[in-house]
Amino acid sequence: MAQNALFVFNGDPMCFVHVLLNALDMHEKGDEVKVILEGASVKLLPELVKSGNPLNSLWKKCRAVGVIDGVCKACAQKLGTLDAAKEQELPLLADLSGHAGMSGYQKLGYVIITF
Repeated sequence: MAQNALFVFNGDPMCFVHVLLNALDMHEKGDEVKVILEGASVKLLPELVKSGNPLNSLWKKCRAVGVIDGVCKACAQKLGTLDAAKEQELPLLADLSGHAGMSGYQKLGYVIITF
């Protein structure tokens, strides 16, 4: 079983769809997967919960199977989506000077993949 931490910095929905698809695919194949929203990707948070958003169903599936590990607190605060993260009850990650650090995942044996 592989352990993968998918760090998403890109806020482009066309990139984000691939993150969600890969996370679900890895999970369904028995891998341990953690998706961490960082950088510009946190701007997607308010839109992902809207039923008309094309990413909504994938976002719901990822949330349901537990692969969304958290959101960078500093980036969400800076980009104005901290409330959206809190409303969705997503963990706020801040172990790297307010940002989501990679070293903790590495120490647990996760392979870091960035988008």
